[in-house]
Amino acid sequence: MDTRIFLEKIKSGEIDINEGEEILKKLPYEDLGFAKLDHHRKLRSGFGEVVYCSGKTTEHLVKIFKSFYDDGIDVLGTRASKEQFEAVKKIVPKAQYDELSRIIKIQNENIIKKGLIAVCTGGTSDIPVAEEAAQTAEFFGSEVSRVYDVGVAGIHRLLSKIDDIRKANCVVAVAGMEGALAGVIAGLVDKPVIAVPTSIGYGANFSGLSALLTMINSCAEGIAVVNIDNGFGAGYMSTQINRLAVDKNE
Repeated sequence: MDTRIFLEKIKSGEIDINEGEEILKKLPYEDLGFAKLDHHRKLRSGFGEVVYCSGKTTEHLVKIFKSFYDDGIDVLGTRASKEQFEAVKKIVPKAQYDELSRIIKIQNENIIKKGLIAVCTGGTSDIPVAEEAAQTAEFFGSEVSRVYDVGVAGIHRLLSKIDDIRKANCVVAVAGMEGALAGVIAGLVDKPVIAVPTSIGYGANFSGLSALLTMINSCAEGIAVVNIDNGFGAGYMSTQINRLAVDKNE
């Protein structure tokens, strides 16, 4: 339960002292034996805990989602298989799944999206990583504009969308192959660019290493680079930047 909501319910008498005491026993984290769920992360960082699903047993994953759900906490799960989602869905009917980004979401209320983040891709093969970034940003309250398939092999496609991209408070540039997209965009906008190298490419791409090195070595200013295929990291960081811009303008 959100800490502020919890305190308001105590104050109003909606939650009595004994019930409140039981809730506090699970704070700041809940020990499930195999996992310790960090219920105070949102209080510290403004973002709730995110579950990395890949590699977890189905039994453990279901218990983690159910625990968050029972406490009324929104939860985002990344790198989830369809089989994992179906197991979670049986226990938590509100769970939603996006097969492209492999994200599971449980949201108790409609999120008000603010500001603007532009998520761009070099090609359509980069979209799964881009969607992980876009849906992460949306889950945490950012408005997202998707600008897909604007790689430098046909740069006129990018230039036709550059005015829309410039409206964003932050740009996420997702690209494989040689990874030139981020550097080109950074030379055309006055906002921070988060570069996401993807593992898309032929043999000498080295599963994303070539794109990563291009982005790290870009001569364009204003670029920060996350790890290969790390759409989640880009979505999270771009939301932090977007929030600063929104807070400044409110």
